Amino acid sequence: MDPAQSEMNTIPNGKGHESADDTSATTKTVPENTAHPNKTGDAEANLAESQEFLSNMDEKKTPRFTDFEGKTSFGMSVFNLGNAIMGSGILGLAYAMANTGVILFLFLLTAVAGLSSYSIHLLLKSSGVVGIRAYEQLGYRAFGTPGKMAAGIAITLQNIGAMSSYLYIVKYEFPLVIQAFLGVDKPSGEWFLNGNYLVVIVSVCVITPLALMKQLGYLGYTSGFSLSCMVFFLISVIYKKFHVPCPFVDFSYNRTVGLNVSAIADPGGAHDEIDPACTPRMFNINTQTAYTIPILAFAFVCHPEVLPIYTELRNPTKKKMQHVSNISIAVMYIMYFLAALFGYLTFYGKVEAELLHTYSRIDPYDTLILCVRLAVLTAVTLTVPIVLFPVRRAIQQMLFPNKTFYWPRHIAIAVSLLTCINLLVIFAPNILGIFGVIGATSAPCLIFIFPAVFYIRIVPKEDEPMRSTPKILAACFACLGFLFMIMSLSFIIIDWTTGSSNSGSGH
Repeated sequence: MDPAQSEMNTIPNGKGHESADDTSATTKTVPENTAHPNKTGDAEANLAESQEFLSNMDEKKTPRFTDFEGKTSFGMSVFNLGNAIMGSGILGLAYAMANTGVILFLFLLTAVAGLSSYSIHLLLKSSGVVGIRAYEQLGYRAFGTPGKMAAGIAITLQNIGAMSSYLYIVKYEFPLVIQAFLGVDKPSGEWFLNGNYLVVIVSVCVITPLALMKQLGYLGYTSGFSLSCMVFFLISVIYKKFHVPCPFVDFSYNRTVGLNVSAIADPGGAHDEIDPACTPRMFNINTQTAYTIPILAFAFVCHPEVLPIYTELRNPTKKKMQHVSNISIAVMYIMYFLAALFGYLTFYGKVEAELLHTYSRIDPYDTLILCVRLAVLTAVTLTVPIVLFPVRRAIQQMLFPNKTFYWPRHIAIAVSLLTCINLLVIFAPNILGIFGVIGATSAPCLIFIFPAVFYIRIVPKEDEPMRSTPKILAACFACLGFLFMIMSLSFIIIDWTTGSSNSGSGH
């Protein structure tokens, strides 16, 4: 037996397992309750972050977990995956539409949603063939230890970058929200307006308790609340479309000339008819158009979370998990398009890369927009624990692959990750540039390249020859991932060399 196969026969919870190829032979002679001896005892003490192996004997039978029974409902799984998809990138989609036009934006968004669903299909198909529901172990099955380490490192870097970006939003937006609610025009060093203190408080009081949950399913309620916050954001954007005049006048200008917003607001006036700047463009190609493609390409990043959510799904089947993915992607697709459309139709060519900043230019003390900013802060804060789970699982796979669930280790990994991320956010103000490079390399790997190459390597040639249509499509999909990687890195290098900061992540 080769080393790769040897590792595949032992899962991290300490239980011995036959390989997928040998399962049907062994189960004929060994009773089900003794075929997998537990070296450490109680099976209930094991965690979802250990990879799961399925018997893969009979597709018609409902697969069962080998270390615990999945308990997360279909609805909660949709909430968790939807929350993993929904990131701060929604704030930049109106800017993306302004630089592509309505029709081109809709085409690109539709294409990306379809590609994301196809990518998840490849992951689920690969996991079904070998009975593995851990991204890192799929890499091990496909390419041995290098594949396992590559997947683990990519997940770790991508999700640490995402969590850091969320906490950066807390650091810079939360003080402004508090300042506006309290009416403090010129802060004089109050501690509750210091972003560094607020990041630590939010991490300790909100994120850490949620990150210490044993299973992702428990976060379904917070995920539902997080998504409701983003729905409130969307409703507010639609509402504001009919209450902001076009063209709008900056708040600073109003204060200078002694006017107020209501005095010049004329939603039903002639501005919309005579000003060409208030006319939507169906197609738009300019120097910024190319930068919007990576934003859209990564708008549906959720792949590191797919397999952990699949693992904890109640009565799991590949078809059921694909339905979870498709519903989550469809809901986010609708929300993304409506937020982009109404944000763009509010400000047209004057929309900024961060939509809420544009509203603040009209009236920084607008109560509704302040509530929206608070809702967005709540949403990104509650997303951090969801994103942390795959990172902890990847670390578990790389450093403790054959260990049972152990509370001190579970807590230590979460606390160490949050501590490092807080230190990065507090002491490295320019770290986002570094994470931009990480995102431009790890995100295409996790979304496009890894699912495709794992699928090509794992699915037997007897079932699908190398020249079969599914594998040719998978190869093309991997090539598309390399194209996105080169494109994203090129934009970042251009940003660095020109001193601009237009590129961004959609997540």
